[in-house]
Amino acid sequence: RKIKACHIRNYSIFLKEIDGQFFLFSYFEYAGQNIKLDMQKTASDPETQRWWKETDPCQQPLSDAQEKGEIWSGMTEVFHTD
Repeated sequence: RKIKACHIRNYSIFLKEIDGQFFLFSYFEYAGQNIKLDMQKTASDPETQRWWKETDPCQQPLSDAQEKGEIWSGMTEVFHTD
């Protein structure tokens, strides 16, 4: 419910094995007006915090995310069509 309340749509997480290592890739579309505020709302939600407490230890961030104290690395969209 919190994801939808914070204007996140079409959210998917994919798992891919590459050279014996597993990687998660996520995709979502943001339909709100203030992503920073909505992400803060998500982060302050007790149920989301509980979920992150369970799942964050299962994730090993790539070096670019780790350097920023984050878990997920950003990616640049290089092609899109509707």
